[in-house]
Amino acid sequence: MSGRVAEIFDDERLVQRIKDRLPYLFQLAELESSRAGKIGMEVGSLRERILIALLIYKFGEANVETEIPITEAEMDVKVFGEPISIKTITAKKLGGVKLIWTVDAQKASEFRENYVPSCDMLLVQINWGGTGALYYIPVEAQRKVLESLGRERYIKLPKPGTNPRGVEISKEALNALTEHELTRKIPIEWEKADIEYDAYKRWVEYWREDDEK
Repeated sequence: MSGRVAEIFDDERLVQRIKDRLPYLFQLAELESSRAGKIGMEVGSLRERILIALLIYKFGEANVETEIPITEAEMDVKVFGEPISIKTITAKKLGGVKLIWTVDAQKASEFRENYVPSCDMLLVQINWGGTGALYYIPVEAQRKVLESLGRERYIKLPKPGTNPRGVEISKEALNALTEHELTRKIPIEWEKADIEYDAYKRWVEYWREDDEK
């Protein structure tokens, strides 16, 4: 059974709003986390906040729990008590979705041996200048794909001797997850807008707040 988050995908007005606004909001997140033309790691946290704000907008603040302990490896938010994991990737083709960040090869291997999906997943594929999507992948679909492919094919470990960037869901598994019959999808055209962005303007306004009194 799908969780309450699946209701987003049946709300035609909200689906259109997501198609129209998500690229703009994610572009703002990139501008806000850029320095000298390079996007910083904090962009992931900003994107996550944008998606959590969408959940609050749809379901109400009382039904969305945002204060999740940092020790929770998979869960980013709870909606009506149901844990949700939020993943965002920038890619033309699906790939590179992290399950955990670790530089320890032993921990990575142990993780693969013991991992069982525990959260529904909201996954955004950002593809500037092309088509991406917002996916809702229920935990049931994740468990079925893991069982079908097996751990070796579902989970991609970092290559030994490289600078590992964490344990990933394999491309094969991602394709199976996004095409699963329980998965919901909103296709999104990722076009950039002309945005005049000043990283300091709002902070300067705070400093000025009492000047006219």
